[in-house]
Amino acid sequence: MKTTRIMAAALLIVGSALTPHMAQAQQQAIERTDLLQNDIGVPGREVVQVRVDIAPGAVSIKHSHPGEEVAYVLEGSLEYQLEGRQPVTLKAGEALFIPDGVAHVAKNVGSGKASELATYIVKKTRRSSFRSSECLVGSGGSCGA
Repeated sequence: MKTTRIMAAALLIVGSALTPHMAQAQQQAIERTDLLQNDIGVPGREVVQVRVDIAPGAVSIKHSHPGEEVAYVLEGSLEYQLEGRQPVTLKAGEALFIPDGVAHVAKNVGSGKASELATYIVKKTRRSSFRSSECLVGSGGSCGA
């Protein structure tokens, strides 16, 4: 029994030590560039536009947004898995609508870099800005909330 507890504690420590390294690797594989953030004519909402560059094989964490997203693939091939739906693969020039609050994952399924233009119509947050960089790592699953 004591050996089991020691092994469990050791695994917990090793797992905790690896988590920041995995998050850092994911951050390096997915780069976000904020392009635009502006109020719109709907009270309490704003538009945010971001370019997302994704290395081959990189996968986002499962996350959602406090509003709608339109993902337009600029280059490469991206597979999107929206909660409750079958995966869909888009290539350059194709777009996908992601409804408010729907959890999703994006994965580069091509052999080269993939890029998307993500446009969000989101609820303005208390922090006065939707920080899209939170959406892939360390968001706890909800982005910009």
